[in-house]
Amino acid sequence: MKVQRKHVLAAGVAVVATAVVAVGTGFGFADTTSARPSLCSGSVTFSAEGGGPAATSDRFPVGTRLRVTNLDNGKVATVSVSGPSGSCVLLNAAAMDLVREPGKNVIRRNVVERVGVDAPVAPAPGETRPGAAQPPATQRPTPPATGVAAGRSACSGSVTFSAEAGAAAATSDRFPVGTRLRVTNLDNGKVATVSVSGPSGSCVLLNTAAMELLREPGKNVIRRNLVELVR
Repeated sequence: MKVQRKHVLAAGVAVVATAVVAVGTGFGFADTTSARPSLCSGSVTFSAEGGGPAATSDRFPVGTRLRVTNLDNGKVATVSVSGPSGSCVLLNAAAMDLVREPGKNVIRRNVVERVGVDAPVAPAPGETRPGAAQPPATQRPTPPATGVAAGRSACSGSVTFSAEAGAAAATSDRFPVGTRLRVTNLDNGKVATVSVSGPSGSCVLLNTAAMELLREPGKNVIRRNLVELVR
């Protein structure tokens, strides 16, 4: 009789545990990953743009609605693209405040999805989406900016920064690690030469130290800039 009671009790605990997991998942607590792959690779950061929640992008046309999810806290912001930038998605200040964690200027674990569109836009040149088969190394396309003519910027749109510490450096979605880039702020003439230390969701995303070398006081974005490869 005692053995039967133990079996009944164990079964009851298992049922309750299963129900708790199911409820947690239904409310978004047990699983924060999206069923669809992200349309942007790398981190999501922001500019100092004011106004209502919005974003700029180097691959989505103006008016495109995007849903940005911060996988670290489950917060979601749905924004419309208002113009071009040098990032796959660059949030403005209001949009970043909807999804950020306190004190953080970058969202590393994120999912970016189009709203109201079934088919995702084509990836940028040289981009490989999560889960997609990668071609052999000999067949991978050459990053498009390596042949940029002298005096022409290797990146289009604004340059912004992450909260990365350390010596002046940058991350990029198209330049390999070790590439040296010269970034010029055309509004004040300041120049910084940095090495790419890893991937991001921007053509060039400066760390804090690099941005401090170039920025104007109180500004988190460099709109008029020149990015050049250092040979």
